[in-house]
Order: sequence, then structure tokens, then C-alpha cells
Amino acid sequence: MKHDHILIIRFSALGDVAMTVPVVYSLAQQYPELRITMLSRPFARPLFENLAPNVNFMEADIKGEYHGVKGLNTLYRRLVAKQFTHIADLHSVLRSEYLRMRFNLGRFKVEHINKNRKGKRRLVAQNNKQFVQQPTSMQNYLDVFERLGYPVKLCFKSIYGEEKGSLMQLPPIFETKEEGEQWIGVAPFAAHEGKIYPPEKMLEVIRQLAAKYPKAHLLLFGRGEREEAVFPHWCHDVPQCINVSLYTETLREELILMSHLDVMISMDSANMHLASLTATPVVSVWGATHPYAGFMGYNQSDDNAVQLDMPCRPCSIFGNKPCFRGDYACMNDIQPESIVAKAETILNR
Repeated sequence: MKHDHILIIRFSALGDVAMTVPVVYSLAQQYPELRITMLSRPFARPLFENLAPNVNFMEADIKGEYHGVKGLNTLYRRLVAKQFTHIADLHSVLRSEYLRMRFNLGRFKVEHINKNRKGKRRLVAQNNKQFVQQPTSMQNYLDVFERLGYPVKLCFKSIYGEEKGSLMQLPPIFETKEEGEQWIGVAPFAAHEGKIYPPEKMLEVIRQLAAKYPKAHLLLFGRGEREEAVFPHWCHDVPQCINVSLYTETLREELILMSHLDVMISMDSANMHLASLTATPVVSVWGATHPYAGFMGYNQSDDNAVQLDMPCRPCSIFGNKPCFRGDYACMNDIQPESIVAKAETILNR
């Protein structure tokens, strides 16, 4: 008997792809005879390759091998050869829309995500703002599968199930976690200015936590130019800091490490979502963006979000718009003590 085979398409950035994991896992668990192929960019492989026996990962280099219409046509021919029965477009951008069009012409069963753009525009409007919680990304994904005939109830806990990742797979500096020792993750940067807490204030957060928890290790996550410029100074200033990128090489290693954190302090960024996939509580810091846009980390509590009530917030869905006030008060006016207090609440449980 031939079983259904669903192709799930989501390219995008790491954080957006990470938000599909709980849904794909739940789909796989509830329909074990269903074959599932996740099509995404190569960096996402560690999120899916051991997720469930009926989940396969297929990478697509859309900036290289499959660039442009010619490349997408090549990709489409390779996809058709795999004899999918259902297509779930969880991205709905030009590339995935083109593939979707090809599949529709081939009379496949195809559904795509509703991004609720109208509601989000009203949420970030400066005039007549409608401050209403939008459907989460998870719910938008679930809706796609329900329309395909596969309703799903979320049952995901962690990419490691009930366990944590194996520290034996990490460099010696991370091989053991001593009794009474706190591991506090800090991911201070994001793709856009409107989502970044001022670095000098984040350093003060780190100083306060190091003083309150002398046995703690403060693990700094991130690999961009800003991290390279700032982290060495922070590690010199606060000896309890460890620059994770100096000791890990892969996303797989970082996920193992995140699963052992007592708390992660993160912006509205990929690291919030990655930590969420390891069942680690996250203190998330929000400026231009807002959880009401639907991008809170999976299973994260709104009580752990740090944000200011301002009539202009949120002003941007993705944090990429310039501050119309010019001062980013939504971030600059957050006091370090408020972040520390949220972290303490989690650490002292």
C-alpha cells in the first residue's frame, strides 16, 4: 500500500525554520505512516535529521545550485521524481510560490500559509493601532496541515525528547556541569537594530548575574561581526563569561549546550527559538517588535518577556524599520535590573 508523502517547504532564516520543528515533529508522531520531507536551506539539517523516523531532510541551495527560475525548474524536476502527494508551503515567498504554481499545474494537493498580513499591519500602525494578538507562526503552520487533511495537536517537548543533549560530544570545557553551578546563556544580538538591547547595558546584566551567582558560567552565543568585536572584552571584564563560538563549530553542538542551560537571555532572534527547541526557559527582550506578532518562542511564558508599554510599540513586525522617534527608547529605557530579575525568578525555582 502506498502511503502519502508530504513535502514541506520553508527556506527563510534560521529562527523561522526552527519554528516549524514542533509542528513537523507532532505531525510525524500523530501520523507515523505518513512520509514527510522537509525542504529547506542546508544550515537547517541538524534540526530535522534525527527528529522522527518518518521525517527526511532535503537541502536546497537556493542562492547557488537552485538560483533563479532555471534553478527552481531544476529543483522542481527533482522534487517531482520523489512522488509527493501533498505540498505544504510554509513560506509563501516568490521562490516557494513558483514551486507551488508548478505543483498546482501538476494537480498535486497544495496548501500554503496565511501570514495574516492585514492584522499585522494594524498591529504596527502608528495611527489607529489595533493592539491584538495575532495567530502564532505555529498556528499558521497547523492550519496548513489541517487544510491538507492532517489536523495536528502539538506534542513536542524538545529535540532531545525527555533528555538533554550529550555533553560528551562537546569540547572538554563543557564536559561536566558541577553541582550547584548555573549555566546562563546570553545571546545579545539580532539581525536588526530595533531588536538589540544596548550592549553596554547587557554587559551590566552580565555583571549583576555574575555577582549574584558566583558559581555561574555565562555562555555567550552568536557568531557575527558584532559578537567578534564585543565578546572578547566581556570575557576579559567578567571572567565567568565563555565565548561559545571559540569552542563549538556547529549548530548541533550549540543545541546540545543550550539543552543544559538553566536560562537563556535572548533578543527576539533565532537563539530564542533554538533554546526553545531544547526546552530551555528564555528571558526574551523585546523592543520594536512584540510577542503579539506571533513569534514568541515555542512553549515560552509571556511572563518571562521583558518589554516596555509604549503607545508606539510595536512599530515593526521584524524589527527592520528605523525608529520613527529616533531614540529606540523601547530598548534603551529597559533597565538591566528588570532583565536580571526575570532571570533570577527562573534560576531560583
